[in-house]
Amino acid sequence: MRRLGTGIGWRPEIADAVEEMPGIEWVEAVSENLCPGHLPDSLLRLRERGVTVVPHGVSLGLGGADRPDPGRLAALAERAEVLGSPLVTEHIAFVRAGGALTASPSLEAGHLLPVPRTRDALDVLCENVRIAQAALPVPLAVENIAALVSWPDEELTEGQFLYELADRTGVRLLIDVANLHTNHVNRGEDPAEALAELPLEAIAYVHVAGGFERDGVWHDSHAHPVARPVLDILTDLASRVAPPGVLLERDENFPSGDELRGEVEAIRGAVEQGRAAATGTGAAARTSRTGGTGAGSGADDAVRQRLGLAQAALLSALVAGSPVPEGFDRVRLGVQARALAGKRADVVGKVAPELPVILGARFRPAFHAYAQDRPMTGGYRRDALDFVEHVLRTAPGEGEDPGVRRELREWWLERSGPVPRSARPGAQLARATRRVLLRR
Repeated sequence: MRRLGTGIGWRPEIADAVEEMPGIEWVEAVSENLCPGHLPDSLLRLRERGVTVVPHGVSLGLGGADRPDPGRLAALAERAEVLGSPLVTEHIAFVRAGGALTASPSLEAGHLLPVPRTRDALDVLCENVRIAQAALPVPLAVENIAALVSWPDEELTEGQFLYELADRTGVRLLIDVANLHTNHVNRGEDPAEALAELPLEAIAYVHVAGGFERDGVWHDSHAHPVARPVLDILTDLASRVAPPGVLLERDENFPSGDELRGEVEAIRGAVEQGRAAATGTGAAARTSRTGGTGAGSGADDAVRQRLGLAQAALLSALVAGSPVPEGFDRVRLGVQARALAGKRADVVGKVAPELPVILGARFRPAFHAYAQDRPMTGGYRRDALDFVEHVLRTAPGEGEDPGVRRELREWWLERSGPVPRSARPGAQLARATRRVLLRR
């Protein structure tokens, strides 16, 4: 596997800090946030300096019951070609469920959800990975995810599941050590045992990220400093195999450039500590059969339908208020449902920044009330419009300012409909005048 070195997740909010950071050999950018014809100037400058850029996808849903969407695959392939990337990455997760396969409404999670570690799910995942590999111009690596909930009646451990996936498809692995720690706290899974079972030479690179623990649950926030236990897992991994690349992820609550540099240095130190331990003990990477020649049955339509029904039932319980499927922890599922609603509120607040301003402190409570039994079906822009429509149809609360409702109605009228409202200066002036009059 090509050596990448030390990297950091590129985000617009820290673009300047990333460009100025010494020793950064590569960056990773969220694929869905990039427009191939209008790449950010910062990324272009990094590429001109010889910094490798890897597109990291979040919406394929390779662990879902449906086969990968050709349009999403084509978009990921286009970004890899435009960026001249040596590989692309995605997740071992499902992000949507329902639809024609299960004759039920289509549901979007807006988040990465865990795949059951069963033979059926493995067969579906392997076939989906092969479809993706055939459509992409560069190698694919897939990432283990963090999870708050466990599926009942699982047949394989995390390490066994990943080993068989790599063995049967030849896919590379993106190992997130922060996610191994998350699953240790939330699901009682031993990170050392998972590492011992992995085909280590299949690792493309490693993710490191921060989080926090609340009420016995670890939240993989990507908005907090990297915790010591996560660095310890990285050291353990580096004592077993030299990772081709290690990358710091940070998605929110961005610290100063000096703090980011400090986290990168801590990651380098953890890797060096692991390599020193490997030299002292003579540790060697486990030999694997990885190469895509392993046995395994395909995923027929009956297998896909069984998986689809199970995933639709879980997602419906999380985002639509349906009954909790048998075998799941109801308390933990409630934590996951609240986390999904919170993420939806955060993203809607960024997609439609006017709404938190108009509603003020009411924004989050109102959105959580809306999201309890109203799943996202058409992306975050549609979600914002549906939320405002719900608020406008709900009876005004006691003491509610009528001006807020008028502003929401004006906002909704500006953005709903098949075409934008007229941008002519005269029309804009008339609307602005009306808004001023409405506030009086």
